[in-house]
Amino acid sequence: MKVEIWSDVVCPFCYVGKRKFENALGQFAHRDDVQIEWKSFQLTPDFVPVPGESIHASLAKKKGVSESEGRRMGDQMTQIAKEVGLAYDFDKTIPANTFLAHQLIHFAAHQGQQGAMKERLFAAYYLEGQDLNSLDTLASLAAEIGLDAAAARQALAAGTYANEVRRDEYEAQQIGVRGVPFFVFDDKYAVSGAQPSEVFAEVLDKVWAEAHPKAQPTMLANGPACGPEGCD
Repeated sequence: MKVEIWSDVVCPFCYVGKRKFENALGQFAHRDDVQIEWKSFQLTPDFVPVPGESIHASLAKKKGVSESEGRRMGDQMTQIAKEVGLAYDFDKTIPANTFLAHQLIHFAAHQGQQGAMKERLFAAYYLEGQDLNSLDTLASLAAEIGLDAAAARQALAAGTYANEVRRDEYEAQQIGVRGVPFFVFDDKYAVSGAQPSEVFAEVLDKVWAEAHPKAQPTMLANGPACGPEGCD
């Protein structure tokens, strides 16, 4: 089974949704046969970080509300994240344009480490307050999961995987993705949002059952027999 997941590293519900999906997948009997592919999606592709600006101020500006209201929204999200074991720290979060981070995920994918890179970037942004605008930071995060830091930095500086990010985003437009996280199962079913783990579990079971139907035996001979209403 193939599961494609569109998400953005700076989407708080995307990290929560990742955990909820993982909880369901961990209980799925055929989890070893599930292939996960992370797809790029930028919530604000034109975002230009302002040095020293807090995430509270940045969010307030984006939403057109006061900074105190931006902080309140962050506090609400922190409580939601706690429910799946994530300790968001918005006071340390550095607003970022994620184009480079998405390129790094594609760099890692070509070396079989896409999932690990996605998780590391989420943690770096939401839990640790690392600057995902920085090439040095991104290269260091790549090294932490066993990738070559110099090669990662060179690929990001050259924009080697920029077209792959754009291709994911174009594909999202074609299939009608309007918000993330967005999950597509075997190119057949879609689930939008950080749904409860129970929903993901139901979808996994449904998609698997449809792809692996129990075969009906082919009748080769039909003769006299007895049934609930009697014998022939």
